[in-house]
Amino acid sequence: MPGGRLTQQERQQIALGLADSLPYAEIARRLDRPTSTITREVMRNGGPTAYRADLAHRATERRAHRRRPASSRGPASAPQPHGRDADAVAEYEETLTTVLMASGLPKMTARVLTCLFTTDAGSLTASQLAQRLQVSPASISKAIAFLESQSLVRRERDERRRDRYVVDDELFYQATIAGARANDQLVATARQGVAVLGPHTPAAARLENIARFLDFISESITRAAEQAREVLHTKPGPT
Repeated sequence: MPGGRLTQQERQQIALGLADSLPYAEIARRLDRPTSTITREVMRNGGPTAYRADLAHRATERRAHRRRPASSRGPASAPQPHGRDADAVAEYEETLTTVLMASGLPKMTARVLTCLFTTDAGSLTASQLAQRLQVSPASISKAIAFLESQSLVRRERDERRRDRYVVDDELFYQATIAGARANDQLVATARQGVAVLGPHTPAAARLENIARFLDFISESITRAAEQAREVLHTKPGPT
């Protein structure tokens, strides 16, 4: 059943597909499941190189057992703003975390960023993040340090002199520009290698082509980011 939980047999098929280096989309097609379901299943259970069907099945059973007492209390025990469905929000947060992990973020970093993205205020303190994610302050500190280094969050002080970690629209622009500048440094280094290796050698030609490619990409990204910057500050219309 595409809408139900994965069975142990399906998890075994996922493990076999990963062993055969099949893409997630192909594994999903064979199981008649959404690709996002397969991606989330793999990433939450060790990733493509460490996924084990039996361990994943037992982990899912443990998670379901832990959630059961909370769900039996009913939605009134954990009210959601704007009439949101608590289970739907939790499922979405898990999906977003999985996608961020697939893009290269470590798991805890992805969880912190997801938590900030899905908070209406767009900011939380370290203690609030630790409480929401049920992890240690040290784990939050490490994740925040990485996100700050990538210009994905910024730090500000509130009225109680506490550090708050903020995600806002402008940060996406800044992170994009920072990525383009990182490309610029690689371009310069590649061209330095051309001079060292000799301009008419195969190795130098390879580095020059890399430099030209990244130079074009960096310029295109910067130009596109400048043109689209106002989109980040536009109120979305009705859907």
